Amino acid sequence: MFTSIEHWYDGLLPGTQFGLMSLIKIGVAVGVLLTMVAYSVLVERKVSAFIQDRLGPNRVTFPLIGSIPILGPFLTKLGIWQPLADGLKSFLKEDFTPAHVRKIYCWLAPAIVMIPAFLTMAVIPFGSNIGGQKMVIADLDVGILYTFGIVSLGVYGIVLAGYAANSKYPFLGGIRSSAQMISYEISMGLSVIPVFLIVGNLNLSSVIAYQADCWLVFKAPLSFAIFLVAAFAETNRLPFDLSECETELVGGYNTEYSSMKFAMFFMGEYANMITSSAMMVTLFFGGWTLPFFGLDQPAHSIGGGLLSIGIFIAKVCVLMAVFIWVRWMWPRFRYDQLMDLGWRRFIPVALANIIITALVLWLMAR
Repeated sequence: MFTSIEHWYDGLLPGTQFGLMSLIKIGVAVGVLLTMVAYSVLVERKVSAFIQDRLGPNRVTFPLIGSIPILGPFLTKLGIWQPLADGLKSFLKEDFTPAHVRKIYCWLAPAIVMIPAFLTMAVIPFGSNIGGQKMVIADLDVGILYTFGIVSLGVYGIVLAGYAANSKYPFLGGIRSSAQMISYEISMGLSVIPVFLIVGNLNLSSVIAYQADCWLVFKAPLSFAIFLVAAFAETNRLPFDLSECETELVGGYNTEYSSMKFAMFFMGEYANMITSSAMMVTLFFGGWTLPFFGLDQPAHSIGGGLLSIGIFIAKVCVLMAVFIWVRWMWPRFRYDQLMDLGWRRFIPVALANIIITALVLWLMAR
């Protein structure tokens, strides 16, 4: 079967082969991303339940599999079907739009929040090679510049959501979020400059290849620390979720949303967390490589390629666990503390980090 498919594929024109493989990689990347979004929510609910000495979701069952002895109750207790129930509930709930909102912007905002996370995944190498095909949708020479350009678009959706609500608290949430994202996007951008000074290339595949012997987190630990904290602020996660802040703003920019439009904001947040984790894995943790175990070269076999994808996803899951753990262990900042940390602490430290890295590299090159 595989031989006949290979012969059929070899008979296609090069442009057709490229288009077909691109569609397959897009479908796989989006499918894996959406699956991780769904089960990241389940993991977060289970972790929060564990920290608060609760059980978490353990009731939703599937009619056929739930009746299987031992396996059915075990999967139900794990809450494995809860994301399916949550997704179905989002589709079936009434999509109520208040009369006072600006309806066009109200519909546009959730899509604008969600789309950048999917577009960012296009340039992240999520594996080595399978059948001579690089496991990256678009291997751009300026991948990191593309990433920051796309990520910066997400704030427009949140600002539009706050403006569209035509209400006080959502508008304040949108304003807070825009100021927060602009502030921490500067320090995030500055934090990756030492990485590219060390590597000498803006291509993300080249960054991974450079880390075949040693991960960059050991060579640029301060850059990783700044990027990690800025990622929390960029994704509106605790302790930086001042744009939602239920104790002050009810729910912030998504107060007036319900049904699938609210779910799209929710999915956008988790998709951005996964994308940020994938970017940190690529920049600081060697992407799909494991140099300590000899897995540092591109694998052309199907098994080796799938193994590299599994390694990449495992690293992303570890960083996602950090995102989830921090939410349930750290208190929320005050808004003035949030802005003070970004402008008066992180930006000067990031600039100093660039200067020190450049000086060290210059002295080593002499």
